[in-house]
Amino acid sequence: MVDLSARIRTDPIAMDVHGEGVLLRSLVIGLTAFLTVVDLFATQAILPSLTRHYGATPAAMGFAVNASTFGMAVAGLVVGFLSPHIDRRGGILLSLTLLAIPTSLLAVAPNLAVFTALRIAQGLCMASAFALTLAHLGEQCSAMDAGGAFAAYITGNVASNLVGRLISAAVADGLGLQWNFYVFAALNLTGAVLVYFTIKRVQPMPATAPAASPLAAMVAHWRNPQLRAAFGIGFCILFAFIGTFTFVNFVLVRPPLSLGMMDLGLVYFVFLPSVVTTLLAGKVAARIGTRPTIWGSLAVAGLGLPLMLTPHLAEVLTGMVLVGVGTFFAQAAATGLVGQAATDNRGVASGTYLACYFCGGLVGTAVLGRLFDAFGWHACVAGVGVALAAAALLTFALKR
Repeated sequence: MVDLSARIRTDPIAMDVHGEGVLLRSLVIGLTAFLTVVDLFATQAILPSLTRHYGATPAAMGFAVNASTFGMAVAGLVVGFLSPHIDRRGGILLSLTLLAIPTSLLAVAPNLAVFTALRIAQGLCMASAFALTLAHLGEQCSAMDAGGAFAAYITGNVASNLVGRLISAAVADGLGLQWNFYVFAALNLTGAVLVYFTIKRVQPMPATAPAASPLAAMVAHWRNPQLRAAFGIGFCILFAFIGTFTFVNFVLVRPPLSLGMMDLGLVYFVFLPSVVTTLLAGKVAARIGTRPTIWGSLAVAGLGLPLMLTPHLAEVLTGMVLVGVGTFFAQAAATGLVGQAATDNRGVASGTYLACYFCGGLVGTAVLGRLFDAFGWHACVAGVGVALAAAALLTFALKR
């Protein structure tokens, strides 16, 4: 679940984007986004198998799998600071090529500590690649083109949540856990090849005015009440999302639902509606305002929580659909707000937002994992509800 609309700039750079060129460009952008972040949540689909393989508790294994969010938080912040000085094409190529190394090494990780370290390394590479990709799109798209480029990126992004889980479940079920990671390493390298042949070698956009130091810019952003609220909302959103879609896997494979590995992968068609609805977030926020959009999205997610506590698969899946649609929609609206509220140093603002967002995922895994181990699924869902309520309270700080 990654949404970086705040990184897109709208400098009027001409591009040939008519007719078939629009479709081809959208396809390339979507595929690049998909191949960049496909590793992020795909491993959640095989959490029960990994838990048995390492002899770990659900909380410990969930924390290890989601440790990639820590790497993404760090990399998002660093790349936001250094983005003006990094060659886009070279940085994306290097990030995706290096990503294949920890991905393949996960197949032979001897213990949970090594597995966790490799997931952090994956996060560092993934965040670097997609942050630089968005910076490149912002610099090379005109104001008219940027909306289409962003829509294509988000579509590939959301689709990776669905297709990545399906691939992971299918490969692990048919070929075993080790081959799962080798297949994803091959996908990382495929992304690097795609970037090599489709992204032109261009120089980063020069700054139009002397910029403040990254640290000073970050302090200024934290003093902005709107941005401060947006950072907190992002933290709460991934806290809730991670808590739901990490630990629901253990509920789905246990009685009375008792799903098999491949069935567990197919469950993630629940993300399909989000692929469509997320693209509407910008238009809805522009029409009715950011505050009502986020409140409505969080309410939709909240409606899904009691459904996931029932012993009936259809109701659990409906709850998962509502949580997915609501959190993705709220995330799109919140990141759009960051781009509007940060009048300068948008790269630093986006990097700070990403750091808070992914830290929310890591903290959510740790806190909700403890609740799940100690008190069960009902306590975990209650914790998700508290996070959604906190995000709703923070939304009051946004301007009408």
